[in-house]
Amino acid sequence: ERRLEAEEVPAGSRFKGYASYLVQDLVIRPQVTLYRRELWQTPDGRMVVAPLPDGIDGHFGPELRRFVLMQYYQGQVTVARLVTLLRSFGIVVSKRQVMRLLNDGKDAFLAEAQAVLQAGLSNAPWVTVDDTGARHKGSNGYCTQIGNDRFTWFSTTGSKSRVNFLELLRAGSSAYVLNEAAFAYMRERALPATLIARLAQDGARRFTDKAAWQAYLDDLNLAAHSANANAALIATEGALWGAVHGLLNGTVIISDDAGQFNVGEHGLCWVHAERLVHKPDTFTEAQRKAQAMVRRLIWRFYRALKAYRRHPSATRKATLRARFDRIFARKTGFVVLDRLLKRLHANKAELLKVLDHPEIPLHTNGSENDIRCHVTKRKISGGTRSDIGRDCRDAFLGLSKTCAKLGISFADYLGARLNVPGAPPVPPLAQLVASPDLRPD
Repeated sequence: ERRLEAEEVPAGSRFKGYASYLVQDLVIRPQVTLYRRELWQTPDGRMVVAPLPDGIDGHFGPELRRFVLMQYYQGQVTVARLVTLLRSFGIVVSKRQVMRLLNDGKDAFLAEAQAVLQAGLSNAPWVTVDDTGARHKGSNGYCTQIGNDRFTWFSTTGSKSRVNFLELLRAGSSAYVLNEAAFAYMRERALPATLIARLAQDGARRFTDKAAWQAYLDDLNLAAHSANANAALIATEGALWGAVHGLLNGTVIISDDAGQFNVGEHGLCWVHAERLVHKPDTFTEAQRKAQAMVRRLIWRFYRALKAYRRHPSATRKATLRARFDRIFARKTGFVVLDRLLKRLHANKAELLKVLDHPEIPLHTNGSENDIRCHVTKRKISGGTRSDIGRDCRDAFLGLSKTCAKLGISFADYLGARLNVPGAPPVPPLAQLVASPDLRPD
């Protein structure tokens, strides 16, 4: 606070206090400390050196490490520009050293990101999911997003299959489980009853990892006993679902109708559903009118579903189910549109999942918003070249989004984890995700 005196005040003027004018500024400067550590040699030849102060980890201090992580993951700054920026501040640093600051010694952050997923799935009434392309080691892959209004989690893999999605839902576990949930999944996917009986002959079983499960499948030799070429795949999906089922605990999974996400309690995004009606090209006035009419009916129905979410009732539920049939079972005479309406009508149970679960959203806009940061990182930085680089990118982008949803400054979070002097304490994010009452105001 600085007091400024007025100039050329006429005689007889009366002092009326102060007019406040707030100016914010930022001071960034290098701070270099040389620690001269006492070095002693004991009579038996051992060397004793004075320990470094708490919080010192390597040749770069915690504040600088926080700045690098914030700029790269939250600010989406490239490594090359980050090196240039640090050097302009007077920091002597190389590109390789910045890469080490981003990737080395981050096991605690990776573990916290995995704990956030486990806490989120075990306590979530719903999650929305999505995926996007990702490059890793020069090959095309996929980044899968899982999240809701409390957390966000990313994982980049080489596949976007249902097996891959179920493996991610295990939240770090490597188990395959044969139990009633697994057998119910296999029956739903039309696996022959004889094969299910072979799998169930020893009752419930748990396999510690993929190698143990594959050895069990090889012993059964399902392909030789079934005309279904996908028998082993369905059995694997079932065993994964058996491991996941207890963690999800009735969680509704909402997607854009990508097949790999269709597991368990599954709901569909209405925005993506309406997009099917919006996309077809029209060539006659009758087709344009039919398309416009159906779109109006869908959006009116969408508003009715939003009203139902606020005030659900059995009467409204029955009315909306009948209204859905009237919209999507109609014949417009526009062949392409009629086929799309028939397809959407077949998804009635998933599109109307909100009638049984009013707490779930009607769209996957949250996932679309979450995954945008990953798309931006891909556009400005390309792909990753190492597994630890891929894992750190996914973990920190997810942790940054989770902090935003919990109302926590990402800078405060990093400061607490990196022991930056003066940084406020931040509880484990998994604890905050699992207990909404603990969230900051």
